[in-house]
Amino acid sequence: MTSATPTASDDAAQKRVVTARPAARGALEVRDLILVAVLLAAGAVLKLTLASVLSVAGMKPNFVIAMYALAIIITRPKLGQSLAIGLIAGLMCQLPLMAATPLVNIASELVGALVCGLLIHVPLKLAGKVDASPFVVTFLTTVASGYTFVFVLAFMNGIALPAAVVGYALMVFGTAAFNAVLVQVLVMPLRAVLKR
Repeated sequence: MTSATPTASDDAAQKRVVTARPAARGALEVRDLILVAVLLAAGAVLKLTLASVLSVAGMKPNFVIAMYALAIIITRPKLGQSLAIGLIAGLMCQLPLMAATPLVNIASELVGALVCGLLIHVPLKLAGKVDASPFVVTFLTTVASGYTFVFVLAFMNGIALPAAVVGYALMVFGTAAFNAVLVQVLVMPLRAVLKR
């Protein structure tokens, strides 16, 4: 007959399992999924409304990229999950009025999310105190997404690649700078709210 009382070895095994669970971070929780959905929706609404108002010399801020970069920076998902967020952002851009070039955004947002998902694990602190990671990650994410868009567009329309790179440089880097500042400003208060 076996005893129903747990042994010392059973207790030790349960403690190992319990302590191992919090360390195994990576899967997005319900709270994270809600945050991603809200930020992507906000990015879409802002792109449809405020982006045109803030347009300067043909440059418009791309709130969709800024918001999915912010979502990835805050939730710190696995790389595959980052790609899924980028895919959803690209698919959202297929909605009427969101993109003049269907399907190109899917490729560009996938590349942007890939870059963002890789860079969130690189610590970037200035003077050991100021976390510059949101600014740098968002800037590089936007540049990667923007130039992927440019490369695909150039290929589809038979435009010489060097001419496309130079021609779109101001637009890509201007948008990247705007997105980077926006995310750097939003990331701290959003993290504080989530901690509460």
